[in-house]
Amino acid sequence: MSKFPKDFLWGGAIAANQAEGGWNAEGKGISTADCMTRGSRTTPRFITYKTKEGEIKAEPFFFLDAPEGAQYGVFEGFDYPSHQGIDFFHRYKEDIALFGELGFKMFRMSINWTRIFPTGMETEPNEDGLRFYDQVFDELRKYDIEPLVTLSHYETPVGLTNAWNGWADERTIECWERYVRTVGTRYKGKVNYWLTFNEINIAQMMPYMGAGVGYKNKQIIANAIKHQFLGSAKAVLILHEIDENNKVGNMVAYGAQYPNTCHPEDALKAKFAGRGSHFFFDVQATGKYPNYKLKEYEREGIEFHLTEQQKQLLMDGTVDFLSFSYYMSSVVSADPKVIEDAKGNFMGGVKNPYLKASDWGWQIDPVGLRYACNELWDRYHKPLMIVENGIGAQDVLEKDGSCHDSYHIDYLRGHIEEMSKVINEDGIDLIGYTPWGCIDLISASTGEMHKRYGFIYVDYQDDGSGDGRRYRKDSFYWYKKVIASNGEDLN
Repeated sequence: MSKFPKDFLWGGAIAANQAEGGWNAEGKGISTADCMTRGSRTTPRFITYKTKEGEIKAEPFFFLDAPEGAQYGVFEGFDYPSHQGIDFFHRYKEDIALFGELGFKMFRMSINWTRIFPTGMETEPNEDGLRFYDQVFDELRKYDIEPLVTLSHYETPVGLTNAWNGWADERTIECWERYVRTVGTRYKGKVNYWLTFNEINIAQMMPYMGAGVGYKNKQIIANAIKHQFLGSAKAVLILHEIDENNKVGNMVAYGAQYPNTCHPEDALKAKFAGRGSHFFFDVQATGKYPNYKLKEYEREGIEFHLTEQQKQLLMDGTVDFLSFSYYMSSVVSADPKVIEDAKGNFMGGVKNPYLKASDWGWQIDPVGLRYACNELWDRYHKPLMIVENGIGAQDVLEKDGSCHDSYHIDYLRGHIEEMSKVINEDGIDLIGYTPWGCIDLISASTGEMHKRYGFIYVDYQDDGSGDGRRYRKDSFYWYKKVIASNGEDLN
């Protein structure tokens, strides 16, 4: 028996703001991502803005606490890596040919909203931007690669952020509807699989990145998340209306949450920690806000209300399938001393002594992927797709153009082995796998090229050097073999 169904969707994933470049080409407007500087493992990315007094400031994107009325933009003296990306905007044919050589069945990509509506508020789209994605989709069809298109992947038109604080304001929904209807109509028949918001739950931790929210508090973040839920439901309905064959999914950053010990308080803390992600699946898969979230809002003094029309919209606009990113698991403790001792670990989690970690401190846990799939299947019984998975590493390009990245192979092999168990032993409807950064690109978390995920090495360096040439890594040949054997040959 084959480990994977014959129609399993093997592929890879990128995002427009991390790969395209061409940030102001052919009428494209400025997105929130275009205002984020380069960082590193030790230096955060910054967001640049101008105060009412005209002073240019930059703050770490994950601690952003800019004043109301700040104007986000692009200013001299800062390094903005999304402006070049890996120049997919000009080299997409070359890159798609490599994906075809790999044997991709699916390619996950995103449309940059500001390439279609430069400020988000226009009533007519930018034809040059629409034409660019036409060309990309046509090129994918040449190689029989199915596009999986994310409508919003960590970029919001900065025009909406500056006008009314992005998704914190309900007016953004109308701009979003116009965008979704435009691309859905334009690419009917070319795109059959869609995702609404990339890692929608990131908005609760990094609202600027996830929702274009510049100034924030708990109330503002709750409002932004509600508006994105309503926008997602509208997107589902619009895309189904345009083409009944369209399949629309959500996308959540997800991982297994383990209790640090078998102490009941640790187990309860881990369960509650999981709700941070389950909340987003709950609303988008079932159409209802869960009671535990409503109680949380009540405790924290957050005002929340849905009209009867909005409640019905959420119910009618549930997604067809669930997609998620999985990179690692985490360990949760209810013991204050354990938590204090764990400070400095990634995301503040407790170190798992049974797992190794990447150079960036992400704990490697293939079994956790199986755990995650079972959690989601048992809760929602909707088809699953793993649309991001991988390990960032410091690849070395040899003088002969080779790149020996056995660590990428080892990481992916372990996770694919668990995916086989998910399908064959657990009976879960897992329909696709698009590992992250199938070609090297700009890291979302650090903004650097130094953190590489891809099967294809791209010769751009963080110091500005490199000619952008593409090189096949060892993992390229390995993954090509995996796809050709439909997951049978993992050696």
